[in-house]
Amino acid sequence: MTERRIYLDPDPRDRRSRRIDVRASRWYASVVLNRDEYVYAATQHGRSPELPSAYTEAIDRARSASMDRICYDGYSGGFSWGNGPSWITLFVQFSQVDTAVEALRAAELDHDYSKLHALADSLALPVDDWLAPGERELVRGVHFHSPPSSFLNFLRSKASGYGLRLNARATAGSVWVRPTLPDIEKMVREKSPEQYPGWVDRWTGYIESDTAPIRPWVGGREQDLSYGASPVQFHAANVPTFDSCRCGKRLQESSDDGKAHAAHHTVWEFGIRAPKNLMWLGELAVVTTESPITWRRLAYKVARWPQVENHYDFRSWSHIDKPEVTQDNFRSYLLRANDRVIGYLAAHDTNEHRHWDLDGSRYDGEDNTLRPRIILIWVAGAYRHQGIGGTLVRALADDFGCKIADVSWSSPISPAGRRLARRLSPEGVWVS
Repeated sequence: MTERRIYLDPDPRDRRSRRIDVRASRWYASVVLNRDEYVYAATQHGRSPELPSAYTEAIDRARSASMDRICYDGYSGGFSWGNGPSWITLFVQFSQVDTAVEALRAAELDHDYSKLHALADSLALPVDDWLAPGERELVRGVHFHSPPSSFLNFLRSKASGYGLRLNARATAGSVWVRPTLPDIEKMVREKSPEQYPGWVDRWTGYIESDTAPIRPWVGGREQDLSYGASPVQFHAANVPTFDSCRCGKRLQESSDDGKAHAAHHTVWEFGIRAPKNLMWLGELAVVTTESPITWRRLAYKVARWPQVENHYDFRSWSHIDKPEVTQDNFRSYLLRANDRVIGYLAAHDTNEHRHWDLDGSRYDGEDNTLRPRIILIWVAGAYRHQGIGGTLVRALADDFGCKIADVSWSSPISPAGRRLARRLSPEGVWVS
């Protein structure tokens, strides 16, 4: 269907005119009542722009019923709309567009909300009947009309809202269901009845009748293994809590159920997967600011993990534009194992150093010898305390042509860096 616009006020040229826009998507049509300029004008004249409670109640009821109907038809995506008085949005099936437009028109112009309630009644689904207690078969064409797999997905989402566990299976032409109420969900709803108004426990203590249909056995897990089981007991306990993980990410990631943290932590633990289009002729690669862009991008990607872990403001590698020559010979060392980059060292050359005995704050005189300077060392979590840091420092010294004791370390040195430096150069190190 094509987009449509219906003006509700006599003069459509007036920018304050209210209008209804109909837009089609793949699964449904959006019917939007645009009241933005109308609300603005009302506010300027001192009138309240808020909708009557009966209006919002009718809209919410019609919207909820229509969204349920769209999901029942097989749509698995989401919906997005605003809650203010400027835009009122309904999502409806294509066959209900004209009905929705007329219902919005009557509600807006005549303050008649009966058509919105009638729309909700016509679209309402018998979810309470589908989720009634007991084992039964819902037959396509008799109890529901959408494909069994789509219907089962919809029913699972509704059961979750009721706090139910839905033991169900879709067949070629039906869906077998047996909703049950877990003890923990029953406990939560009984302790906070104000959060679940109108909720009634119909499932606890339900006894199957002798004439109930028996679900055909198709193999797999045995059924009713929890029937008659005792509920799990819970006790209060003092447990340590931490806001941040060792990888640098927050432990509480409510926006995505912790998926971002899990993905980040996996890479932090085992290393960054090496691109397949890079040919490694050895396990240790030296990437300079003149290296091909794929190598420089890999160094930039690896530098993200120590940045997040240590909460640095910037990455230690930023050369991802055109190749360039740096006066201090900036470079990074990438160590690969098991097709992953597990070690990273960023370094450059400088000639301003002081000698430090690794104890206290006593420094010897300044030294102007050109030395390789360690900017940062990072090792994947699973490979720490296995000599990887020492391997990277030795590679830096060998590449420059000096002894490990002649390598300079950027100050301040972290506790882990200090332990590594003491192990490699017990007499002290150069710092800058």
